[in-house]
Amino acid sequence: MTAELILDARNATGESPVWSIAEQALYWVDIPAKRLHRWSPADGKEHSWQASQMLACIAQTGHGSWIAAMENGLFAITPHADGSLDSRLLASVTHALPGMRFNDGRCDRQGRFWAGTMVMDMAAGAPVGAMYRYNAGQTEPLKAQLQGLIVPNGLAFSPDGKTLYLSDSHPDVQKIWAFDYDTDTGTPHNRRLFVDMGEHPGRPDGAAVDAEGCYWICGNDAGLIHRFTPQGKLDRSLTVPVKKPAMCAFGGADLDTLFVTSIRPAGDLADQPLAGGVFALRPGVKGLPEPLLNN
Repeated sequence: MTAELILDARNATGESPVWSIAEQALYWVDIPAKRLHRWSPADGKEHSWQASQMLACIAQTGHGSWIAAMENGLFAITPHADGSLDSRLLASVTHALPGMRFNDGRCDRQGRFWAGTMVMDMAAGAPVGAMYRYNAGQTEPLKAQLQGLIVPNGLAFSPDGKTLYLSDSHPDVQKIWAFDYDTDTGTPHNRRLFVDMGEHPGRPDGAAVDAEGCYWICGNDAGLIHRFTPQGKLDRSLTVPVKKPAMCAFGGADLDTLFVTSIRPAGDLADQPLAGGVFALRPGVKGLPEPLLNN
């Protein structure tokens, strides 16, 4: 299966692709560039907006705006046709250490927004990252729901919402866990090992779940997208022409396209000139609509 380049975006760290069904367009972020991007397959045009802080992950609100996890909290952001981007703080966070930001995140099936934090200096290997949950209208500061993570990643929910998947992509960990998830309270419990990525190529990065309940995760450093069954068995691996795929998301008119964002590292890129691009794959299965924030 050949990956199609849809945009030579050259993102430093392209992350959090989200398909907007209402707009039939793909949104994503470039974290260090502090930019929100939008691409429409109808006309092939790309637009971007500059934020005041690093954007780590986004989710739709259903009102033409988005919730974004940034450096020091969660923000409501609204992109405008004139290129401006409004932002408003929704909930602040108190980080465990200086030099931290949010990383991976998304809404659960009930519309609660989850996002994790990390120390930006990955070499430090500091296990002070945490997962936070936000309910629309919440006014109090965010409280950690899961702790002890270095680089929280791979957040996804099963089709029925009753299983939460989470990974730690730091080279010292490289594991994916599954949790039972109480859909009434938004509480994960019964943590267990789902996949040890030390047994597979690539570090676990961003993820998606398809309509059959299988878990797709980017194998960072290996140029692969892996599909695991709900039992944690490797089903297949798809290739992309870059070493660092960062996150995948289902989209397209029939939700049968797997979009993949990627990272463009510094240095010689002669062997991967398309690094930082956005790609599309046709895996033969469909995804699920990404939940909106529950407001």
